[in-house]
Amino acid sequence: MDTADSVTVTAPAESVPVQHQARDAEASPLVRIRSLLPGLARAEQRVAKVVLEDPASVARRSITEVALAANTSETTVTRFCKAVGVGGYPQLRIALAADTARSEARSSRNLGGEISPDDDLQSVINKVSFADARAVEETAEQLEVETLQKVIDLLASAGRVDVYGVGASAFVAADLQQKLHRIGRISFAWSDTHIMLTSAAVLGDADVAVGISHTGATTDTVEALRVAREHGATTIALTNFPRSPITEVADHVLTTAARETTFRSGATASRIAQLTVIDCLFIGVAQRHMDDAVNALDATRDAVGSHRLGVRPDGRRRPRETGK
Repeated sequence: MDTADSVTVTAPAESVPVQHQARDAEASPLVRIRSLLPGLARAEQRVAKVVLEDPASVARRSITEVALAANTSETTVTRFCKAVGVGGYPQLRIALAADTARSEARSSRNLGGEISPDDDLQSVINKVSFADARAVEETAEQLEVETLQKVIDLLASAGRVDVYGVGASAFVAADLQQKLHRIGRISFAWSDTHIMLTSAAVLGDADVAVGISHTGATTDTVEALRVAREHGATTIALTNFPRSPITEVADHVLTTAARETTFRSGATASRIAQLTVIDCLFIGVAQRHMDDAVNALDATRDAVGSHRLGVRPDGRRRPRETGK
């Protein structure tokens, strides 16, 4: 099952374009490390886990101490720093110290995401809501505006938009399709593998295919996006991991920033992070066709109006239409 850190990337982690450096400086280095973790070498993953477990402590420790804690060499620590795009260990310490200061200023309570058997229901509520809120905040912080704008332009001018997603990502795919459809854009959402592939096979140069996968490794979605690309469609991926397989078949990549936690409560956070990006895409497309979008929304609202109970949100009945 597909479950989601958001940044938009079109370049490998080792190469950070100059125009993106200012934006990356604002984002948490921990978001980037978590997103790149699955693709790191085994020894580098041990360094990453040391950093993620206690970033404030690493910001105060020497490279030798971190190497010992990760059971590896100082050379590996340096290689890890380059792999996650911070240059070297001194730069990593500075980035972690700055991130720690921002986190403390943002909130005095870091509830974490791990839910223990001893947590009462109120603690569970607090931890889940905290994880969801952080997923949205961290997604927004590292969302690459330039790439997002390119994707909006593509969706706004596409002859047809097909959206692919399975498991939990199918709900996100359906949300994007429904939003685009309501403002008059021709769009379809598919979650059945055979239909995804047949859909991809009939797309052309004027069309856009969007693949949604938190892990970026869902075979069905990756294959559908690959087929769409082979037939000339522009392909877009929304994933949590910028080095995952889906990015290899995508012309443009948008990433989210959510963490897996105990009992997969992070799965909910990943959906919320994805939906945040979807909302940004939808509003961006609607702005490009503002008059048509507003008229379409009014028309669709009127069309379903008779299927709502005649009460207002406060529970009181709406006044009857008099025709006057």
